[in-house]
Amino acid sequence: MTLLTIGKTDVKWVREGLDLYVSRLTHYVPFNLIEIPELRGTASLSHIQIKEKEGRLILKAINPSDRLILLDERGEEYRSVELADKIQSLLFGGGKDIVFVVGGAYGFSDEVYSRSNGMLSLSKMTFSHQMVRVIFAEQLYRALTIIKGEPYHHEG
Repeated sequence: MTLLTIGKTDVKWVREGLDLYVSRLTHYVPFNLIEIPELRGTASLSHIQIKEKEGRLILKAINPSDRLILLDERGEEYRSVELADKIQSLLFGGGKDIVFVVGGAYGFSDEVYSRSNGMLSLSKMTFSHQMVRVIFAEQLYRALTIIKGEPYHHEG
């Protein structure tokens, strides 16, 4: 399982939170965090050109057999228990690696959308791309504890 992001996590407290959940995740699944460096010299590029360049970097970073799940505002929203069910079906769905992707500020290119195997949304609200990383990592950790029947999640 991999979390692939555009840009480094450079807000100190977000980095600390992300590192905490990445270390917890590795107790449940082989987990990687891949941060693709942010593009430089983009002032003269349109938003579409930036998405296309980032899209090529995303597609270059994955394998043809990977299941690509985009974190996207138009994706499906899940309650934590529903996300656990989704993660469990992905984990036991054929031995392919699962790659969750947090795109850049302008979203994903058409090529990345075409290649994706699904999209999920964390909320109807918009979060910074920095915060999405730690929020998603925590939700992924929560999902894995639910799958294992551990007491981290409390259903009310």
